Amino acid sequence: MKIAHLALSLGLLLLLPVAVAVAAAPPAGGDFLAEWKAWHARRLEALRRPQGWLALRGLHWLAPGRNAVPGLPGGFLLEGQTVRLEARPEDGYTLGGRPFHQGALASDAGKAQDRLVRGSRTAAVIERGGRLALRVWDADSPVRAAFKGIETYPPDPRWRITARWEPFPEPRRVEQPSVLGVPTSELAPGRAVFTVDGQEVALTPTLDDGELFFVFRDRTAPKETYGGGRFLTASAPAGGTVVLDFNRAVNPPCVFTPFATCPLPLPENVLPVRIEAGEKGWGGGH
Repeated sequence: MKIAHLALSLGLLLLLPVAVAVAAAPPAGGDFLAEWKAWHARRLEALRRPQGWLALRGLHWLAPGRNAVPGLPGGFLLEGQTVRLEARPEDGYTLGGRPFHQGALASDAGKAQDRLVRGSRTAAVIERGGRLALRVWDADSPVRAAFKGIETYPPDPRWRITARWEPFPEPRRVEQPSVLGVPTSELAPGRAVFTVDGQEVALTPTLDDGELFFVFRDRTAPKETYGGGRFLTASAPAGGTVVLDFNRAVNPPCVFTPFATCPLPLPENVLPVRIEAGEKGWGGGH
């Protein structure tokens, strides 16, 4: 997360008033359905990208020393927190559109992650909990080729909810669970409080590049929606409220590939109500 965005987010979130009624937000303009359809089309387009989640074909945790990765020639040398490619010019790798066969690869822990390309495959280094791995996409993935879309609940303005924003006195460090079994330390600035079918509930987000990022599970899981929860992003609160558009709740990457490293809901984000909005489960990922 960029430091400037983090500072701005914290400033906004801590200065907001708290007392405000909870109500369903009106649809954006008079084009709620058209806007949702455009958003949904962009969502599917992103999944279908050659380096989208549907194309992810491998996650290879690296051990100190030289690592061989199936389907990729040469080797990947791990020294400390640095990963270097050791290959031959004829192996056909490019980096940034230029031939590349020897050198360090920047991970996603920094500002710019390197993406190494060879034929239909793209490889990049990721860092999770202090460990490094090579993530591999394949544009020719049969999963990507067979993708026909995602079933959703019917879009409904009723699920575009204006929640009361309750900022914490200071942002809290929370341990975000993950499918890897290793939590990550995240900043939680407050919680969003709202009512579903007469029952008051709350969700605690973490900060992600100036926005609020919610990982939640509700009682539609695991039969209708993914058992590991869904993701929802919201803009920073304004006037003591935050808009939660559950019509735009999405499946985490783990629904589409076993090679993702998804966060799981905080315990307080497991809701005792049904959120019948957003994406349903996909491809046996319940």
